Amino acid sequence: MAQEFVTLVSGLPRSGTSMMMKMLEAGGMQVLADHVRTPDEDNPEGYYEFERVKQIEHDHAWLEDARGKVVKMISALLRHLPPTYHYKVVFMRRTLEEVLASQRQMLVRRGKPTDTTSDAKMAEFFSNHLRRVEAWLAEQPNIDVVYISYNELMADPEAYCAEVARFLGLPLDPKRMASVASGALYRQRR
Repeated sequence: MAQEFVTLVSGLPRSGTSMMMKMLEAGGMQVLADHVRTPDEDNPEGYYEFERVKQIEHDHAWLEDARGKVVKMISALLRHLPPTYHYKVVFMRRTLEEVLASQRQMLVRRGKPTDTTSDAKMAEFFSNHLRRVEAWLAEQPNIDVVYISYNELMADPEAYCAEVARFLGLPLDPKRMASVASGALYRQRR
């Protein structure tokens, strides 16, 4: 049954997408990732990225290998998905204050400037982006979406992991998925 669709984990950067990838892997899904981007202080459990995803506008060939697997794709790239496949998207939501704080901390660790755009401007940009993406997703007949709050997931991981397993219709293990949720990695609480 999983061969009939491509599972995507999506959302804004720093919204819990890597953790959801790890959860799905722990639950029994095969992950499509190349691990070119290695674990670091910002994502000590790994990023679960697949570099070819970034070329989705021009390269769709990898999607055939993604059927029956889960792959991570930032929300800005979803609109480039070809209509020739059926997709199930686990879309991670996180309070914007936490997303912005997490991004700021990552920039600090990398020695990059953090004052180029105000938090208010970034929050407005992200809010508008999410509204557009969610409206577009609602219009796609070949895309099913479940929205998962990172904040609520961290408070009750087993319930939300069971919801994701039901949505995907796969024999995943919600208890194993939930075991991945680590309060120690939930660092930008608001």
